[in-house]
Amino acid sequence: MDTPFLFCFGLGYSARALARRLAARGWRVAGTARAPESSGSPAEAEIALLPFERGRPLPPGALDGVTHLLSSIPPDEAGDPVLDLHGHDLARLPGLRWAGYLSTTGVYGDYGGAWVDEETQRRPTSARARRRVAAEDAWLDLFRRDGAPVHLFRLAGIYGPGRSPFDALRDGTAKRIHRPGQVFSRIHVDDIAGALEASIASPVPGAAYNLCDDEPAPPAEVTAFAAGLLGIEPPLLVPYDEAALSPMARTFWADNKRVRNDRIKRDTGFALLHPDYRSGLRAILQAERQA
Repeated sequence: MDTPFLFCFGLGYSARALARRLAARGWRVAGTARAPESSGSPAEAEIALLPFERGRPLPPGALDGVTHLLSSIPPDEAGDPVLDLHGHDLARLPGLRWAGYLSTTGVYGDYGGAWVDEETQRRPTSARARRRVAAEDAWLDLFRRDGAPVHLFRLAGIYGPGRSPFDALRDGTAKRIHRPGQVFSRIHVDDIAGALEASIASPVPGAAYNLCDDEPAPPAEVTAFAAGLLGIEPPLLVPYDEAALSPMARTFWADNKRVRNDRIKRDTGFALLHPDYRSGLRAILQAERQA
């Protein structure tokens, strides 16, 4: 059997977590990055990196032999750059067994703290989220029109090593904002990689999956727990109306919902490594101390 070949458009934080796992298992892995470089780890040393940006398509033959494909590049005002440059190529890849598009739970918009799942109507509240809805539809068109094995993954707030409340607490930028009733869903980066692996093993082309843990929670609660693990006092609570948030940050706070993850578990048998933020934060700190 031929060696499986994963190609990632956008080898960012989440895609790299999957790429490292598969490269370590003997997969051929390649992808794009704005500034191609290797971290030097044994797994990442095997990942071939190419530059990619709108107006600069991949060189001929870059996708030859690809069996699995992941895109984490967000759409811009002109649309999805991957599909605009290579949609025709992706629709005709002869050996493609699985394709994933990393979207966001922001496509649901605001539900006042109520639960949402993959059947919930998407009603985005920001221009950025509306572009995501259009990109999701464009990727699904590859499935509906061309039969490409596309899967959508709507990611909640991503955290993990190097991207957690610990970092903000240590550099003094952490805030605890109080807004009654506001919650966010989140997911550890290792569970993103695990869910993608589970989907690769049990593909359901055309499906959309929410990737999040089991416990939506107020961000101030998460920061306080992280501070407790570090043995320091958490930042004081600041009322939302008094918080000096950027316009971008306020778009996140405009949406309030609890996200369900039942479908990925049901379809693939996936089990979360970190079903809540407490498990995920403890694991990050333990890994730091072991290192």
